Amino acid sequence: MNALSKIRVYELAKELEITSKDLIAILQEEFNVEVKNHMSVIEEEAAELIKELFAEKEKEKKNENEAPKEDIKEKYEHLVDENSIKNRKNNNGKNKNRNEESTIIEEEKEDRVEETVIEMDETITVKELSEKLEKSSTEVIKELIFMGVMAGINQEIDFETAQKVAEKFETIVIKKESADEEDVDQEDDDDDEANLQNRPPVITVMGHVDHGKTSLLDAIRKSKVTATEAGGITQHIGAYTVNINGHKITFLDTPGHEAFTAMRARGAQITDIVILVVAADDGIMPQTAEAINHCKAANVPMVVAINKMDRPGANPEKVKQELTEYGLVAEDWGGDLICVPVSAHTKEGIDNLLEMVILTAEMLELKANANRNGKGTVVESKLDKGRGAVATLLVQNGTINVGDSIIVGSTYGRIRAMFDDKGKKIKSAGPSIPVEILGLSEVPAAGDRFLEVKDEKTARDMAGKRKDKLRVEYLQSTHKVSLEDLYSQIKEGKVKELNIIVKADVQGSIEAIKQSLQKLSNDEVKVRVIHGAVGAITETDVTLGAASNAIIIGFNVRPNDNAVAIAEKEAVDIKTYRVIYNAIDDIKAAMIGMLEPEYKEVVLGKAEVRQVYKISNIGTIAGCYVLDGKLTRNSSVRVIRDGIVIFESELASLKRFKDDAKEVATGYECGLSVEKFNDLKDGDIIEAFTMEEIKKKEL
Repeated sequence: MNALSKIRVYELAKELEITSKDLIAILQEEFNVEVKNHMSVIEEEAAELIKELFAEKEKEKKNENEAPKEDIKEKYEHLVDENSIKNRKNNNGKNKNRNEESTIIEEEKEDRVEETVIEMDETITVKELSEKLEKSSTEVIKELIFMGVMAGINQEIDFETAQKVAEKFETIVIKKESADEEDVDQEDDDDDEANLQNRPPVITVMGHVDHGKTSLLDAIRKSKVTATEAGGITQHIGAYTVNINGHKITFLDTPGHEAFTAMRARGAQITDIVILVVAADDGIMPQTAEAINHCKAANVPMVVAINKMDRPGANPEKVKQELTEYGLVAEDWGGDLICVPVSAHTKEGIDNLLEMVILTAEMLELKANANRNGKGTVVESKLDKGRGAVATLLVQNGTINVGDSIIVGSTYGRIRAMFDDKGKKIKSAGPSIPVEILGLSEVPAAGDRFLEVKDEKTARDMAGKRKDKLRVEYLQSTHKVSLEDLYSQIKEGKVKELNIIVKADVQGSIEAIKQSLQKLSNDEVKVRVIHGAVGAITETDVTLGAASNAIIIGFNVRPNDNAVAIAEKEAVDIKTYRVIYNAIDDIKAAMIGMLEPEYKEVVLGKAEVRQVYKISNIGTIAGCYVLDGKLTRNSSVRVIRDGIVIFESELASLKRFKDDAKEVATGYECGLSVEKFNDLKDGDIIEAFTMEEIKKKEL
């Protein structure tokens, strides 16, 4: 038998026909090899030495009779039975006797000839475990209770707990090697250079609202897809391919940078080049700046289309000047950013823009292997009343055909029908080709990866495993970077760059904060402000934070309800401050491991001001409706107007009708006044909060 490079203790013990306990003792005493338990692995050399040692011992004992061994075993079994009965009868006896009896029982367990091995995934239900152990579920539940785990028959227990229970029944539990992981490894294998062919580039068009993104896409589609159809073509799916001088280009008609980042957050980097549309008469706007930051974070090359050149106030030089503020310098200004003046209205410059896109794609040398199993990403999906789950897929490598079985994220299916961007039925699709497919069991999420597998059974099994894995991951809640654990993550080498998103009430604050934060960079970690903007913290900021593993810092601004919900789900850390220096000090302290938060803010509830009454000698009274949570008499409050904090104070009074109230819950109306603040207006949000002391977990 060829020696393995490494071998588990229980496998070697089985080979040598001894118990794992004896082998562990031999390893520690004679070979000075420290092993924790029967699942530990030992090196090939140690295994060979042990085998030689046992071979010599076997020679010495060759002529000895094996019968006494069996007698001893029977004697031990008999002795253990007696001892276990005594143990039950005299459970109030002396500790010494109890310890002796349990020691004998343990020795007997280890001396069993056969050790059963069962396989399991990350988690297993109590019922499944009892079936694998060939024991009644009552016995298994009893053992769990003795271990302090209260679990019902259908509840799941983790691997470590199952291992401890199995030990009680003289069984070894090992983790099942996931076929899914093997497939993913196989999926990521590098293709042989000889099989690679050029593929069309995938383009996403981004920019500010009303800067002409859709008009530009329509102009490209009408001039390049077909000149014969008077009204252009009917757009069936959110992606299409155009032909330019024998070169194909695939356009993604996505709803801008939010979808772009949501896909990247799921690990789907599907865009090769971004066309950034900027209106020549408008310049860089907030969403344009966001799009630039999203592209930089994703490290995707950009081509800038300066649109609306037919307008009287068009000024492309002003746009180029504004781009320099974001570190983007146009080619004719000595930089490397391609800027093309275009007009979607007059079709001016569109040919030039497409040529520049092809040129950029040639520089990227985009290649794929068409002769392999298809894989790629979901662009969009929907549930159609007549056709069921419909998904638009972008093939990134390989080829998919009608009849193929595919796994898409945690769903699966067999491709029943496939349509191209013109709605025509097709039988196969190669790299960079967008197609609409029917036949999936459920609607997948945009950004989910798909992979062609050998048959539907494999796809179904893999999808089931992925669902289980997602559930486990959700329960364990993967940790994103936060200020509290930043230092430990830096020390473990998990964080090399600390990404920060800054939102503030005025532009001046953002610049000051950016400069102050970037000065905090040291040898171990670089601080980068990846996005800064004026206004409340929105869902877009949280999505970017999740995709870039960033911390969001707000000055005099608050996150909206949706942003808070998404931040909790995605585990994105949001910190809000009223003073710049507090933020700088917090991040500095977090980086050197000295941040020890003693208090945390707990938001109790929110109320909207519906009517304002000014009363002489008293001040301003606000008639409010509680939107969420509750308002309490002793809570601190902040007044929020258009997402910006304008005042922080205490409640001066809280009433229901004419009576003072201790608290007012969701859905009720109340009257309140804010201490030292009379400038309340209709539509203001009153947010009640309290500061809770955090009990230190360690001394």
